[in-house]
Amino acid sequence: MNHYKSYSYLFVLFCIFNLILCTGAPAESRVPLKPDTPYRAKKSDPVTHDVEFSVIVTPPYHCKVLKVWVPVPQSDAAQEIEGSQFTTFPAQVKPQLSSEPIYGNRFAYFEFHDPHGAQIITHRFQAKVSNLNWELQPEAVEPVSNWPDQFAPYLKPQTIQDQQQFQQVLKQIGKATENKNPGLMQAMNWIDQNLTYDHINASLQADANHALSQRRGHCSDYHGLCATLGRAMGYPTRVTYGLGLYPKNSPSHCKMEAFLPPYGWVSFDISETQKLVKSIQSSSDLAPQQKQNLTTAARQRLRSGFRENSWLLLTKGTDYELAPPASKPVRIVRTAYVEADGVSLPEPDPANINQREFSWMTAHRYTADKAFKKPFKDLSTLNSD
Repeated sequence: MNHYKSYSYLFVLFCIFNLILCTGAPAESRVPLKPDTPYRAKKSDPVTHDVEFSVIVTPPYHCKVLKVWVPVPQSDAAQEIEGSQFTTFPAQVKPQLSSEPIYGNRFAYFEFHDPHGAQIITHRFQAKVSNLNWELQPEAVEPVSNWPDQFAPYLKPQTIQDQQQFQQVLKQIGKATENKNPGLMQAMNWIDQNLTYDHINASLQADANHALSQRRGHCSDYHGLCATLGRAMGYPTRVTYGLGLYPKNSPSHCKMEAFLPPYGWVSFDISETQKLVKSIQSSSDLAPQQKQNLTTAARQRLRSGFRENSWLLLTKGTDYELAPPASKPVRIVRTAYVEADGVSLPEPDPANINQREFSWMTAHRYTADKAFKKPFKDLSTLNSD
């Protein structure tokens, strides 16, 4: 009888365990909700890039103290960094390496005293970067009613000046959602349909106010507004800045990430997808059905979550103190942050043909160990007829 009770007890436990496995949340969603959760995407086609990246700063005449913060890329589940080495010219200055506490961004800090003429800071390193595919299914995204306190920085929206217009947009997004897909997907649709890519009329600061009022901007404005819309709807989001590891006028490029259980942090690139779709639609080499198929594939890749092997993450998040602190908090850091005698020097935008003068500039050289395709230029990466 005792043996019978023991077996019966074990059988009940076995059934309960199997019931939990069969009817409970997917295994991925049982991972604790933490902002430092590693990327949980499918990795493919790694490329190793030898990177030589320089920041050239021309301080104002009679500058007493020139301060420069350069983001230091870090190894994670998507990229492996090796051989990091900094040099300066003509003055020899050793950097102070430290991390800010909110998002964990790491910086090399340089301080030049009584600098004469331009100063060049060069960072050489090797980066092994993979394509990331989340294969996200919008209907599988699980709602979270109470996010842990650690997500507070990712849930605080940027202060919006025109609240009436902002609430109208949220209302439009809510009507389009119809409880079928996460509202964040509809927010990306709204951004795509209502914003025009513009390097001249852009904020360079992931400014939701600029994007909302002007309905124009570049990648930073697209993703700054989408991140703010997402946060207003209860999705933790963060703006991410990195380098395009191939020759281009402006080396930096911005994306957006959202924490979507059970997928964790997922990367989206709305602006590059919009530009790709426009190039498809305007092509004279494609038949109407090809255009339709490629457009559908491009937008599906966006919704599924994708990050390419020629983009290197530098910084995450908005509105934080640098390490060591600057004269004021920064909104974002693209490739560097520079102060001369406590005054920040303006951001350069080499992609803006109307901007001819820069207080600082970047130069870059990348060498890959093999040829790679640019997924927002090469239509063959869409795998569509």
